[in-house]
Amino acid sequence: MNLHDELIERLARRRSAQLGELSPAAYDELLLAVREHPQTYVDDPEDQAFMQLEQAVARVLHSRESDDLRDDDAFMEERTKRMARLARDCADALELAPNSTHARLLGILAADLEPDQQLDALMELERELDQRLGPLEAPASGDAWNDVFAHGRLRVYACLSRTCLDTARYRMANEYGQKLLGVSPSDPLGARHTCALCLARLEDEQGFGELDSRFGHRGDSWQQLARVILFYKLGRMPAARRALKGFASLCDGGHYALLRPVMVDTYLPDRPAAEPYSFQEVTLAVHEADPVVCDVPDFCAWAYEQDGFGDQAEAYAERHGYGW
Repeated sequence: MNLHDELIERLARRRSAQLGELSPAAYDELLLAVREHPQTYVDDPEDQAFMQLEQAVARVLHSRESDDLRDDDAFMEERTKRMARLARDCADALELAPNSTHARLLGILAADLEPDQQLDALMELERELDQRLGPLEAPASGDAWNDVFAHGRLRVYACLSRTCLDTARYRMANEYGQKLLGVSPSDPLGARHTCALCLARLEDEQGFGELDSRFGHRGDSWQQLARVILFYKLGRMPAARRALKGFASLCDGGHYALLRPVMVDTYLPDRPAAEPYSFQEVTLAVHEADPVVCDVPDFCAWAYEQDGFGDQAEAYAERHGYGW
């Protein structure tokens, strides 16, 4: 779900509550009407703030579409400008709705803090939310994601987990991710990806297997890469080589992505959607795994030497016109 779809659902849910209990057919009619003219249904400061944030994020994402055409200096100049504008948009949204979790979260991300500073800011936001709303718990429905008004708080936990990983706090990252999975088992925010990388770094083969089983062994680039790291860390080199071969064969451009990682910009606030095993997905997985890979001596050098892995990476780069 993207922020625009969430805006529509927020508006429809709030208007439905005002009208009283609606039949499913009546709610569907309302949803269509809101989607056609959302502005007509904005009568709450929280929703007005959310609409402004949705538009602000859309502007940032639109601006990013031209990043490949910019040289490094132009890219950094444009990025600085758009993040500064996003920070101003978040401040404006907070004037409308001081308790807007999304405005606070996006404001922290827009500030472009160092990872340790970002973690401090996120943990302070977590404490404030806990004090105001009570502990984060699974609802009667079994999945907190079913409540569109809870999405901001769930995103705070996803960002906490990823930022803990960025700062090499692997146990904390896994704990936040597991807590998020506990209250939202459908995992639309991909906490399982962060947990997989952390469990691999912690050499927790049992925990990794339980996580894999929990999601029906539904593979993706994070799971494949984490499995290679796990076996490499455990010193089980035949299994690590087999896992590396699987990573290379399943993930489009996985060889190149691992050996020549590219810059991935700040998630606002979610990681971008990507097809399973696509080059975009494996690029995201390698980007998120960077702290782990840096903590595992000689991992990339070892991978390069395995069964032509490095040669395949260079060939992929040549076929697609990428630098090497």
